[in-house]
Amino acid sequence: METDKINITPLVSIVIPSRNEEEFIGKCIDSILASDQNTDTIEILVCDGESDDQTIELVQGYTKTNSSVKLLVNKYKTTPHGLNLGIKNASGAVIMILGAHAEISPDYISKSISILNNSDDIGCVGGVLENIASGSANAISLAMSSPFGVGNAFFRTGNKNGYVDTVAFGAYKKEVFEKVGFFDEELIRNQDDELNYRLTKAGYKIFLSQEIRARYYVRTSYEKLFRQYFQYGYWKVYVNKKHKTLTTLRQLAPLFFVLFCFSGLIVPFLPGSFIEFYLLILGLYCSMSIIAAINKSMNLISILQIMYSFLILHISYGLGYLEGILHFYFLNRKPSSFKATSSRY
Repeated sequence: METDKINITPLVSIVIPSRNEEEFIGKCIDSILASDQNTDTIEILVCDGESDDQTIELVQGYTKTNSSVKLLVNKYKTTPHGLNLGIKNASGAVIMILGAHAEISPDYISKSISILNNSDDIGCVGGVLENIASGSANAISLAMSSPFGVGNAFFRTGNKNGYVDTVAFGAYKKEVFEKVGFFDEELIRNQDDELNYRLTKAGYKIFLSQEIRARYYVRTSYEKLFRQYFQYGYWKVYVNKKHKTLTTLRQLAPLFFVLFCFSGLIVPFLPGSFIEFYLLILGLYCSMSIIAAINKSMNLISILQIMYSFLILHISYGLGYLEGILHFYFLNRKPSSFKATSSRY
């Protein structure tokens, strides 16, 4: 793929979709302004979905004192609409996607640009997320950084430095959007994974750097975590149907786990060998869960909380995936409006 390399210090447009993020938006913008990039080379586009808290007022405070910060109104209120609004109004040669509940390290932007310059084939660069939480939600953050909890989602576990199939908060060459298009506005969830799938199909590569770091504030309750991952599973099936393929193999693991759990309802009526096999698999899962939890904490209460978080991650995603199969393949329905509402509030 022949392209012109980006200048060493291009203008970087950072797109932040937001809605009711008064608790986090200031921290997010401050982390960008504190980066090692000259503010003249940064454009911050906050695309707000008509927040009804103090988010808009807080962003307007920044726009009055810093010309790098701009506020755009996302009348559709969804994440993909906000992302596309920002991209279409971006002036930078590099366009970076950032969540309002995230903070980047000072060298996040400069290191991303450096890697983008390394190869014409690299279309997107991302880093590793450090999950942030307090109190009981700390177990959620630990579970979400474990390979047992999230599989080979390397941007969460940090276990790989190199080419991957997706990243969070990626920095993209602007030409990527010109070639593969924008975020799919039908997808209220999984829109970044779907875009990155199209990106790799077009011949670009995605690079994950362990040196690039961002802080991410995870869901603060088990109920919100369940809803978040249920939606991930549900919308993943919709993405598969649109592309008529499995975009990744790891998405099937939670589905098989849920089906395995359901099979326990008939195991008592089967021959003893089936019962023994079922208990063996169940024991293996529990053993792996314990080991993975101990790798994250040596506190007994914390271990139990992490194990519970693992269970929620796996069951919620699997149930969402199962419902997605029923809705999109067997009933041929459109996505449910309930599955489109935010799991954060």
